[in-house]
Amino acid sequence: MERVSGIRCCAALRSCFPILTWLPGYNLTWLKMDLIAGLTVGLTAVPQALAYAEVAGLPVQYGLYSAFMGGFIYCIFGTSKDITLGPTAIMSLLCSAYIGGDPVFAVVLTLLCGIIQAGMALLRLGFLLDFISHPVIKGFTCAAAVTIGFGQVKNILGLKEIPQQFFLQVYYTFHKIPEARVGDVILGLCCLFFLVMLMLMKNSLGSSEHEIFIHISCVAVRNALVVIAATGVAYSAEVTGHHFFSLTGKTAEGLPPFKAPPLSETVANGTVITFSVFSQDLGGGLAVIPLMGVLESIAIAKAFSSKNNYRIDANQELFAIGLTNILGSFVSAYPVTGSFGRTAVNSQTGVCSPAGGIVTGVIVLLSLAFLMPLFFYIPKASLAAVIICAVSPMIDFRVPVQLWRVKRLDLLPFLVTFVVSFWEVQYGIVGGVVVSGFMLLHIVARPKVKVSDHGVLLLELDSGLNFPVTEHLSRLVYKHDLQVSPRRCLVLDCAHVSSIDFTVIHELTELLKQFELRGVSMIFAGLKVEFNINRHIGSSDNQDTARLHLATSADFSIWITHRICISRAIFKEVCGAKSTKVENYFQSQEILQIKINVRVSLTLCSSD
Repeated sequence: MERVSGIRCCAALRSCFPILTWLPGYNLTWLKMDLIAGLTVGLTAVPQALAYAEVAGLPVQYGLYSAFMGGFIYCIFGTSKDITLGPTAIMSLLCSAYIGGDPVFAVVLTLLCGIIQAGMALLRLGFLLDFISHPVIKGFTCAAAVTIGFGQVKNILGLKEIPQQFFLQVYYTFHKIPEARVGDVILGLCCLFFLVMLMLMKNSLGSSEHEIFIHISCVAVRNALVVIAATGVAYSAEVTGHHFFSLTGKTAEGLPPFKAPPLSETVANGTVITFSVFSQDLGGGLAVIPLMGVLESIAIAKAFSSKNNYRIDANQELFAIGLTNILGSFVSAYPVTGSFGRTAVNSQTGVCSPAGGIVTGVIVLLSLAFLMPLFFYIPKASLAAVIICAVSPMIDFRVPVQLWRVKRLDLLPFLVTFVVSFWEVQYGIVGGVVVSGFMLLHIVARPKVKVSDHGVLLLELDSGLNFPVTEHLSRLVYKHDLQVSPRRCLVLDCAHVSSIDFTVIHELTELLKQFELRGVSMIFAGLKVEFNINRHIGSSDNQDTARLHLATSADFSIWITHRICISRAIFKEVCGAKSTKVENYFQSQEILQIKINVRVSLTLCSSD
């Protein structure tokens, strides 16, 4: 017994700390591959982190503050060997909509997002992500890519005082084109040109070992190479007294202090903003940002776990992201999630364990410790080029075509999300989820019911019978049977019914009474035994229990009902249509005949 308890305890520990699963088998080969992958991702992460901080409307050092904690935390608590946590384009765009460029708001948002995500993991609420459909995700991703990409045009052109709102941004960008700085335009276009050339070179390579090495090198260093070259050009111009370019400017030097997140802030006019005011001002961001962060990260983890043949634990992933954000708030990070681009680099370079994230974290920390003075000379146009090239693959024109071919109605949440996201990104997600929810509710409330007439009315139900469907089902029954003449017996084919709730049972009881008053039968065919509808209807009205007819299949129900209806008609013709004894006799014979045939049917089925 003690041995069994010990095994369970070890299993629980491995479940909570996945590092215990792979660490005992760690070897020098893994170490070599993890070092290469971590270094490669680190060279990609540093320039991207600087660029994404610009998208979030924060000083560039906050991108680096957000880029290192995930590597250390995820190594202990994560279940995917490939995924890398850090700032991403989409999360940066979402954050910019709520924090208004205020670093204090960003840190508080990170803390609250982490608490919400970790709480969801502990309460096993990961299933809530299932309500964000694929068309909504794709619509948001495409709109976010357009918004982020166009938002960087102002830095390519060297324009200032451009509003954040997309439509105003488009208007003022075109309005201020005559104010564009020639140096920024030339440098930005050159950076874009070289990044695109490196991308095309990567795509044209074959599968030989030498070409794979070049491929990895292109992926790893293209952003860093372009930013370093642009910084060299800008530095040369500045030291000679020529101010051709818009520069990143002064940044805080050194590592961020490890301190508790601020729970209040005193603004310039002396007003104190309390933690409750922070929470109220962040509003819907406390729902949208945690969910989108988790959704993005888990989707990436699932994609690469499927590709590389291992499994992940979604709730453990949720907890790892939540804990990363909670601890990230102590180093002034803004909310992070899994990065598809850096995860792809990690996978392609042959990472063997989550330890590769530690190497990436160390690279970022070294950059913070020693390279911050050099970041002053990074041209904004070069970072803008990095962002545009990073988000351009997110615009997938094939998605609406695929939706049109598969299910045209799914275009509705896609288009709603896509269009509304240009107004405000958070409203786009909410709008898409609401539209998807209404579509889902419509399917529940209006399931497909096939109506056919075999002399007996047959209703074939193809899903669960839950309370929203009661009115629809009653209307069909009255329309096709109770309000027409002559009235026919009704067979409800329940072979595909997966659930029945109390409201439906109550409505069926009322319909059963109406059928009895009119002297016709209502038969339930193919109803699953576990529903035990006989007991439920009987509990509401004992008199109805004896009149409830059950059969094993719709075909059998139609056959037996035909026999009884024909016999009743002949007998009434001979003995008189108003004979109460005749009716009572046939009601008893009907039930008896059905019970006999059901027993015969069940016996035949069991013998097979």
